Amino acid sequence: MATACSVRVRGVVQGVGFRPFVYRLALANMLTGWVLNGNQGVEIHLEGVEEDLAKFVREIKTRAPAAACIAEIEVAAAPCEGLSGFTIRESEPLDQPTVRVSPDLPVCDECLAELFDPSNERYGYPYINCTNCGPRYSVILALPYDRPNTTMRGWAMDRYCSHEYHAPANRRFHAQPVACPACGPSYSLKEGMNLISDATEAIDRAAELLCEGKVVAIKGLGGYHLACDARNRKTNFALRVRKFRKEKPFALMARDLEVARYLVQLSPDAEGLLTSIARPIVLAPKKVELRGVAPENDEFGVMLPYTPLHHLLFASGAPDVLVMTSANRSSEPIAYEDHDALERLSGIADAFLIGERPIARRVDDSVTRVGAFGPMILRRARGYAPGAAARLPTRRPILALGADLKNTITLAVDGQAFVSPHIGDLDHYQALRAFEETVRDLISMYDVRWEDLLVAHDYHPQYASTTHALNLLCSSRCAVQHHRAHLASVLAERGEWEETVVGVSFDGTGYGDDGTIWGGEIFVGSIQRGFERVAHLRQALLPGGDASARYPTQAAAGFLSQLDEVPDLNTEPFNFGPRYQNAMQLVSRGVRTFSTTSMGRLFDAAASLLGFARETTYEGQAAIWLEQLAKGRLNVNAYPFPFTNHELDFRPLLESVIRDRMQGRSTGEIARAFQRGLARGLYTSIKTVCEEGGIRTVVLSGGVFQNELLLEDLKPLLEKERLQIWTNHVVPPNDGGISLGQAAFAAFEQKAANGAP
Repeated sequence: MATACSVRVRGVVQGVGFRPFVYRLALANMLTGWVLNGNQGVEIHLEGVEEDLAKFVREIKTRAPAAACIAEIEVAAAPCEGLSGFTIRESEPLDQPTVRVSPDLPVCDECLAELFDPSNERYGYPYINCTNCGPRYSVILALPYDRPNTTMRGWAMDRYCSHEYHAPANRRFHAQPVACPACGPSYSLKEGMNLISDATEAIDRAAELLCEGKVVAIKGLGGYHLACDARNRKTNFALRVRKFRKEKPFALMARDLEVARYLVQLSPDAEGLLTSIARPIVLAPKKVELRGVAPENDEFGVMLPYTPLHHLLFASGAPDVLVMTSANRSSEPIAYEDHDALERLSGIADAFLIGERPIARRVDDSVTRVGAFGPMILRRARGYAPGAAARLPTRRPILALGADLKNTITLAVDGQAFVSPHIGDLDHYQALRAFEETVRDLISMYDVRWEDLLVAHDYHPQYASTTHALNLLCSSRCAVQHHRAHLASVLAERGEWEETVVGVSFDGTGYGDDGTIWGGEIFVGSIQRGFERVAHLRQALLPGGDASARYPTQAAAGFLSQLDEVPDLNTEPFNFGPRYQNAMQLVSRGVRTFSTTSMGRLFDAAASLLGFARETTYEGQAAIWLEQLAKGRLNVNAYPFPFTNHELDFRPLLESVIRDRMQGRSTGEIARAFQRGLARGLYTSIKTVCEEGGIRTVVLSGGVFQNELLLEDLKPLLEKERLQIWTNHVVPPNDGGISLGQAAFAAFEQKAANGAP
């Protein structure tokens, strides 16, 4: 006897071939009914024998498409409609969407085989895709995910594509961006006043230009890249000059895995990340040197080709290793609109490889690494965003606006926390505009009413994101202290709302409860009850405010002023210069000097003592330089970093650095002793606070915990105590994860966000 049921599947189930999969699974189990894309996921109606219905539900969990991510399946009894077949119905927009949007997907092996098959209709077609691969988030204009709601709506399918689109056994069955050379968008090359309109000729010419040492702006999935031959030192330095990017490393694209293995040391875990469905940039130790790519850094950031265009470029003879950096001037957001790219990148790029398919929104490349505690995302964008990073215990819509550096935003709809791609630093006008666009975009995509929103923002009253929050017409607002948000991001990833933890939040800067600049904080508490600050780095001074973050010798003045004896740092081997002297005068007079517990500035002070006495050109540069200096040094004892009266005292640490530098000890050994001292001091403080509260779980977050050497030193010490260590894996530990932590705190109201338990 036939029975019926309704099935609702939530998660990443739109744009990943889920409806065709359901169609085929229903036919295989001799079931009738229908499937459609709904506002909360995929809606299915099934009719058939009860055993076949049960088998269908089991197999939907075990045989789902690789790109799908099922979060929840609801099955309920339904009336029999006496249907005679199974169909895919058109999507019906109803209430507020809560479906998870699929990130963009790398080109699949089947499409690659067709791309290079001369007998195939899509031979050499740079926009080839199917239900298993291709653009998703970067082409979606609205939900649900159907062709009229994508940037492909301007191209009608020809008979060939339409046949595949409507054929249930074809892997392009309901593939929304499907196209071919006869009916779809194409590529052209603009080189000065010359325009090559034929896609094959355009790609061939772009490959030639790259071999000739030219810089080519290439339109990809989520924006333009600036590409050049990574082995061409002259071009690499020219690109740095044009892009105003003095020292920050460039990302590399390797032709294939074999080339990647030649460039960097890939552990099995790192190789797994590199070839994962997200296809991120992976940081790994260098095996070769490429001048101008990653100055004073022993790592490369490498990724593999992920679009058909990338593979076509390499097949056309492009160099096997390309610099593939975001198309922008330093600190600006990536260019993704053609007119903007042509305007902003003129003077940087020698030619433009332009695709006709519009990009709905900018999506930069993600950056990852394999860490001591597992994989770590340093920049979350293509391949990961806008996937739900957590499920929050609230039905109220929450918009969390993040921090002003490495900004992301989070929108929680029906408890699902959708984190935007990396936006950038909001002190730049273009990034601020991108931030505002992203806010509007997410609110519009999920059809959230402004008057229903709870808006969470940073506690800092002068942040651009805070100002934006105060100007929004929302129902209420919630200010969340910066370092508590870091810790909450880790707990939100795990869905741990009540667990009492010792939370360590170390970074460069964040506005504290007392109005001072925090950055070396230890808390006890939970998201539900709030976090109490129980310990911190000894307070130092920050002469000149934010400028100290750019000048390590200036930051050093505020720390060294507390030492009893300091040698003349203007002489060998320190050579600090006038900026340090001016900073010391500010400290002695108490003028434009601010109190701080910033661990990031302590790293800067130590780096300056070891020789980094110049201005930094990107955030965290001095600390990265110090870590690189320390790597590879074995059998080095830790410097003292005592934990007394719930303060980590930096004075013995810096005194040791100065003493050994004066005595001629190698800077590498000094850097290693400093790093080990930090780990040992932090271990002591964590152990003490855990024992005082009877707590066995420790949370580590904040930008300082991107320092892999610190984590490697810390891990065995904490494991010896059998403590449970939680770190970020879904969002970055840096400020890119702040918005998720803000949203988590906002779900438990304002008291938890700012007060002690």
